Amino acid sequence: LRTHQWCFILFNVLLFHVLLFGADLLEEYFLRSLPLSYTDAKTLEIRERARKLDMDPLKANLSYTVSSAATCSNQEVFLLILVCSSPENRTRRNVIRQTWGNVTDASGYAVLTLFALGKAASVTTQLEISEESQKHRDIIEGSFIDSPETQTQKMLMSVEWTVTFCPHARYILKADEGLFVSIPSLVGHLLSLTQLEDVYMGKVVHQVVPDRDPRSPGFVPIHQYAEEFYPDYCEGSAFVMSQDAARKVYVAATEVPVSVPPDIFVGICAKRAGITPIHSSRFSGEKRISYNRCCYKFIFTSSNMKEDELFKDWKETSDGKDCSL
Repeated sequence: LRTHQWCFILFNVLLFHVLLFGADLLEEYFLRSLPLSYTDAKTLEIRERARKLDMDPLKANLSYTVSSAATCSNQEVFLLILVCSSPENRTRRNVIRQTWGNVTDASGYAVLTLFALGKAASVTTQLEISEESQKHRDIIEGSFIDSPETQTQKMLMSVEWTVTFCPHARYILKADEGLFVSIPSLVGHLLSLTQLEDVYMGKVVHQVVPDRDPRSPGFVPIHQYAEEFYPDYCEGSAFVMSQDAARKVYVAATEVPVSVPPDIFVGICAKRAGITPIHSSRFSGEKRISYNRCCYKFIFTSSNMKEDELFKDWKETSDGKDCSL
């Protein structure tokens, strides 16, 4: 081959690798939200109230939690994982308990996985949940009937329980039950963060228009949210908050309508508290990432996982084998 042909081949090889390995950095750069200002009086008030939040009155006057056999150690939990689950999905919860939810330590730091549920519509299912809760002691149950319309209440209940009963958890991962979660990868990333406060991290979504169709299940009237776009927020299948961010979201939540979807609800609360979402493309959002052992050891989450796939993927990614470049 002639010199210019070799140069052309070399250029294409280099371009391929730049696109392959640089895409993650480019996405995070271009999707980075602008920092919010703390000069707004309401924002400053929310942050100050969160700093002075008194837990004892909260324990005696919970808004949503009806019962919980789950406990959070008085010792510091580095990562608390709250899995939003449906009451009927007992099999799925057991699969999580036997796979990634079974991790209690990563890099020497404590990890705790709990499940957040609403009440079951069926009396039989509700009795089964009570038995399951007493057996595993990892269920937080709300006072509302679990349904598509009460998912924002479930989110708020999870935040309320966390700041009340697990104030020593440094980070909180909200996760859907259909996920594969690479806990070692996520913990390693959290340990590397230089920003220790106001952490609200996930797959950031920009400029979503509120649903103004009165016939739609997700209808949000203008009097409840008047802005043209929702603020930037982390897609709801999985995102991480630091403990201080959870407290600020909890304080801000009193003035945000629960009629908006749960992930948008958190985004609105975060904006009012002066918290900027942090984008990471290692959260898959609602996307299913094609399985590869080394890829799954690197990413934080992948969605829409079947139960047999979880067992297989968990076994292969937990084998201790290193990955080459």
